[in-house]
Amino acid sequence: MAEWLTGRLLVALPALDDPNFARAVVFVIDHDEEGALGVVLNRASDVPVADAVDRFGPLVPAPDVLFGGGPVEPDALVAIGRSRRPAPGDMTIVEGLQLVDLDEDPSALGAEVEQVRLFAGYAGWAPGQLEQELWQGAWIAVDAEAGDVFTSTPGTLWGDVLARQRGAVRLLATYPEDPTRN
Repeated sequence: MAEWLTGRLLVALPALDDPNFARAVVFVIDHDEEGALGVVLNRASDVPVADAVDRFGPLVPAPDVLFGGGPVEPDALVAIGRSRRPAPGDMTIVEGLQLVDLDEDPSALGAEVEQVRLFAGYAGWAPGQLEQELWQGAWIAVDAEAGDVFTSTPGTLWGDVLARQRGAVRLLATYPEDPTRN
């Protein structure tokens, strides 16, 4: 049986040459035998959340912009909330994090959700595709920390996540963006 990665992070390794995922940190929302999907955590845009869904503004932490969640359906919005208690139904991703229905009244969420991060698009993998990419060394899967989804410094998240790992992988945190200029 495969190791399901729901609730973990995928960190793009330097060998991954897809520009959509260069130095990406992806939070895996769902992973099972049918494939995987997640959102890129470190691609803050210049688009204020208020331009897309203004009524969620009070729940959005800094930076209060849309994040580029991935290349699949870039016009679709995905919202992840930091929850105080388990979400009803199948909205819980892992303890403390849930999908948020953007059709809900934000004031109704106030009792259960402390923060919301909004992503335009998502990353998706067909059955077996993510496992193949992991085997090829495009990604490493690591544990997520509570603040990763809501980081106020998304531009440094790739290095920050790698720096907190053990062993040789930790050294990748200082890997130059362009090794030919090193």
